[in-house]
Amino acid sequence: MKRIGILTAGGDTPSLNATIHGAVMRANQLRIEMYGLIKGFNCLFNPRVPHVHLNPLFQEIPELDPTKGGTLIGSSRDFVDPNKKDELDLISGRMKQLGIDGLICIGGDGTLNGLQPLAERLPTVLAPKTIDNDLGLNYPSEPDEWVRTSDPQDPSGYSYRRAESDASFDLDQIVNYATPGYATAVLVSAQGVERVRTTAESHRRIAIIEVMGRHSGYIALGTAYGQPDIILIPEHPVNFELLVDRVKYLYDLQKNVVIVCGEGIVDELGNELGAESNTTDTGGNVALSGAADALRARMIQMIGDNYFQRYRRGNSAREAIFTRKVGHTQRGGRPILFDRFYAALLGAKAVDLLVEGRNNAVSILQYDFKRGFHVEGYDANRFRDRWGLIHPRYMHHSLYDPRLMKPSKMGNDYLLPIFTGAIGSDDAEHMRQTLFDPGNLAQPYHSINTDVHKRIRYLSAEG
Repeated sequence: MKRIGILTAGGDTPSLNATIHGAVMRANQLRIEMYGLIKGFNCLFNPRVPHVHLNPLFQEIPELDPTKGGTLIGSSRDFVDPNKKDELDLISGRMKQLGIDGLICIGGDGTLNGLQPLAERLPTVLAPKTIDNDLGLNYPSEPDEWVRTSDPQDPSGYSYRRAESDASFDLDQIVNYATPGYATAVLVSAQGVERVRTTAESHRRIAIIEVMGRHSGYIALGTAYGQPDIILIPEHPVNFELLVDRVKYLYDLQKNVVIVCGEGIVDELGNELGAESNTTDTGGNVALSGAADALRARMIQMIGDNYFQRYRRGNSAREAIFTRKVGHTQRGGRPILFDRFYAALLGAKAVDLLVEGRNNAVSILQYDFKRGFHVEGYDANRFRDRWGLIHPRYMHHSLYDPRLMKPSKMGNDYLLPIFTGAIGSDDAEHMRQTLFDPGNLAQPYHSINTDVHKRIRYLSAEG
């Protein structure tokens, strides 16, 4: 294998450049050229195939900095449709013209779903990323538990649900223990909880903080490090009677309450609390918004104004209960040590998978008590259900205590290996040296896109 292409697809995470860097460093060792494909799968549909040579003379370009968030080669939410054979043939032909012998896609479950039709034409592997931490399996047999039923309301004509499982669960069984980007997203979210807490304490208020996680509650679970009073996750329907009782107990005790909710939380009937728009993104995902606002509205109704007036802590429930969203700050910024280190190893492993001839495979991060964290390769087909689909990983119910609305003992055991030592000494030192650098006041921001654009080359002569 002489030349490998690499792209980043879907939403950005803080560790994408670190994954690319790991892949390029391994390619340098093996004397393999590495081409970065600009703007993810969007590049494949462009006849000119904009690309950047990431390691000319087997040295990485200076713009490739593993400590910077985002991705220097850009991303998009375009995806490959396996039913469009002509389009796939065109993509395959363009890769051959470019001299690409193998392709690394850095992405999540959506990217992995679109990987197989490419792998039938070109050796293709995946390096994982997603702040939601929902790429993986709780145990190897989990895909077999999905059930498909006819659904005229769904564009595909089918809907999918998980059947009741009788499989035992152990942390050592998890396939892909944590994905790059997750640890940094939790850091940002936990810091947000800490900062909002002091406002809630000072003004005797109830704060509802919304974090990302469409189907998976891993980010919300990790915010336990910020010591919220209550954590609500998409995998467990909200018991509003229990929630309000718990809020009142805590408010009576400490005169403030902080609640963290994942963006995809559902009510007792399984309906998403966040308002749904009528449109979907290019990956087919329904756009969600407003879980925290919907939760606030329900709590205002159930608690009522008199409760706060009686305590002389506000004229109304609407005044006393407020919401905040951590939002896209979870996706950006400098990745912390855990994400940088393991993202680089996973990128390097993806190169090895291609060299070893392991087509349609995934580099994964494994953990067990004896060995600690280590990288392995995994057959992508083993992530698929019997109909060939890859579903987001749901957080296993044993990691969460729905009565206390907090991580369970096993949930704490899951988090500890990731976050104990997750922040390096250089992370804090970097902030001390750079955030209030006087040069930040004197000079405008210099975008990496400006420098990378000068390196972009095209397949056609006109470029």
